[in-house]
Amino acid sequence: MEINKKNFGVFSVAAALIVLVLASSCRKEENFTDDPSVKLEFSADTLYFDTVFSTVGSVTLQIRVFNPTNDYVNISSVRILGSTASNFRVNVNGMSGTSFQDVQIGPKDSIFVFAEVTVDPGNVNNPFVITDSIEFLTNGNYQYVSLVAWGQDAYFHYPDHPETQYLPAYSLVGGTWPNDKPHVVYGYAVVDEDSVLIIQPGTQVYMHNDAVLWVYDGGSLRVNGALGNEVTFCGDRLDDYYKDIPGMWGKIWLSAGSIDNEIHYAIIKNGRIGVQVDTTGASSNPTLYMTNTIIDNMSTAAFYAQGSYVKAENCVFGRAGYYSLVLAIGGDYDFRHCTIGNYWNESTRSTPALVLNNYYEDIYGTIQIRDLTNAYFGNCIIYGQNEDEVLLDAYSGGGVFNYTFDYCLLKTSLSITGSGFNNCYKNQSPSFTDTELGDFSIGAGSYAVDKGGITATGTITLDIAGNPRIVGAAPDLGAWEVQ
Repeated sequence: MEINKKNFGVFSVAAALIVLVLASSCRKEENFTDDPSVKLEFSADTLYFDTVFSTVGSVTLQIRVFNPTNDYVNISSVRILGSTASNFRVNVNGMSGTSFQDVQIGPKDSIFVFAEVTVDPGNVNNPFVITDSIEFLTNGNYQYVSLVAWGQDAYFHYPDHPETQYLPAYSLVGGTWPNDKPHVVYGYAVVDEDSVLIIQPGTQVYMHNDAVLWVYDGGSLRVNGALGNEVTFCGDRLDDYYKDIPGMWGKIWLSAGSIDNEIHYAIIKNGRIGVQVDTTGASSNPTLYMTNTIIDNMSTAAFYAQGSYVKAENCVFGRAGYYSLVLAIGGDYDFRHCTIGNYWNESTRSTPALVLNNYYEDIYGTIQIRDLTNAYFGNCIIYGQNEDEVLLDAYSGGGVFNYTFDYCLLKTSLSITGSGFNNCYKNQSPSFTDTELGDFSIGAGSYAVDKGGITATGTITLDIAGNPRIVGAAPDLGAWEVQ
């Protein structure tokens, strides 16, 4: 038979398609192994959840489950042994629940299993351990991944008052916060007028995202930490990934009119603004008297004051995304034996560590002058990785702008021989112990050793670590005295 050449190409394509169809109909089914000796492989045999507060969900952790064979594997069952009563939750290959059947993994392939935990209140003050396991059943072979979480009961301060014109939903706090278990703050916790919040030594305060401790007009805050028993303020995410990230909570806000606030031996870290102090209240005492306190790793500023009256001794104002210490819109300030060190490494910082200012521009574009009646720095270190870490922002049109750097070590391009500088040193490294970790202590080889003035020390006989200042001789600059 003779084939028409015009139809030969069409015939060839049709024949090829028939062959493909026949071949596909004869293809073998996917091969699933039923070998009982086959074992899955896991990226980890245990998932550890760091301290999780009761009723608060954890970070999500993951493991990969591998099929090491050249065949398909059918996992007959994947389940949390504690079932629906378990504190743990899992997601297997995109499906959420506590029990799963017939989960398949291709040859030399893998799936993801995600896990979270919520800890029920344990009514105990010490951390407690929650455990469970994920069970995998493959061809009659049982394998397990352990789940371990450290839970912690806490005092929770949830918003229980409705939103107002001035602030979002809030809780009222006052009296004494005991130190027998942590305090976790959600939203705004407000110390109202005529109220005092006393925080005992050793208390741990964990602030949720955006949380603010706000001391209102007429209210007072007393943070009564002690050496070796400091009060700690930080974010409430304690997993390794989150525990040292800045910007995890809002701020401690001593608003305009708050009075007689005191912070002693506190560690304040990983928020947006460590402490904000607004305009002086009616009291003749400092709006804030702060001693032996470390504020570090803040996304905006370690300390921000506006037209206020603040006294600080043996304090550290450390790493921040913009400023370590801002004294704006005038005020009256006395800082002695303080270390101001900004070695921010989360991003590029072009702003100085220290800013002094005596004016602001109002909403109508008019400059409002607020006198800086006094800004005294005695035996302090003001340093950082930028070329100039001191900004003296005086309004050129007038206003009082009084400042004194008395026996201070400065990183600056300013002349330190004129008015406002007394026996100061500049651009000589203080050789901090470890700026990457926020350790601004100094050693015997530091330029700051024995450079202080006796009169500037005043009555400060101990350093931040409880070591004696040298009596009758030149002390070291900053918060630490080398022994």
